Amino acid sequence: MANQAATTDATRVGRWVTILGAVMIVAGFLAVLAPGPAALAATIFFGAMFFVGGVAEVAHAVATRAEIGFAWKLLSGIAMIVLGALFAIFPLAGIATLALVVGGLLLAHGVGSVMLALKRRPGRGWGWILFDGVLSIVLAIMIAVGWPASSIPIIGLLAGFSLISAGMWRIMLARTLREEPPPQPA
Repeated sequence: MANQAATTDATRVGRWVTILGAVMIVAGFLAVLAPGPAALAATIFFGAMFFVGGVAEVAHAVATRAEIGFAWKLLSGIAMIVLGALFAIFPLAGIATLALVVGGLLLAHGVGSVMLALKRRPGRGWGWILFDGVLSIVLAIMIAVGWPASSIPIIGLLAGFSLISAGMWRIMLARTLREEPPPQPA
C-alpha cells in the first residue's frame, strides 16, 4: 500500500516537473528568438535580486548592530540596493554590465581550466579540459571585442540557452522519478 502511494506521488511529481521543464524549454527558445526582451528580463531579475538581497543585508546589519562588522554589512547592503535600483533605472547599462561580468567570469574560468589542463597533462582527459579553457577564453575575448554593442544578444542568448538546459534536465529528472522504484522503508 505504501509502495503504491509512493509510486503515485513520484508519478505526480514527475508530471509537474516535466511540465515545468517543457515551459522552461519553450521560454528558452523564445529568449533565443527574441534576445532583447530576454536580456531586459534577465537584467530586471538580477536588479530585483540585488535590491531584495540588499534590503535583507541592511536588515541583518541593523539586527546585529552590536556585533563586529556592522558598518561593513550596512555599507554592503546599501551598495546592493543602489546596484539593484541602477539596474532598474538604467537597464541598458545593466545589460552591458552583465555582459562584462559574464565575459570576466568566462576569462577567469578559461584561465583556470587551461592551468588545470596543463597540470593534469599527460593524464586522461586533459585535452578536454584544455579545450574548455581555450573556448572560454575565446568567448571572453569575443565579448570584450563586441562590448557593449553585443551585450543584448549575449545576455539574451545566455538566458535562453540556460532556460533550455534547465528545462531539459528537469524533464530527464522527471523521467527518472517515474522509472525509479520507490524507496523501501528501512
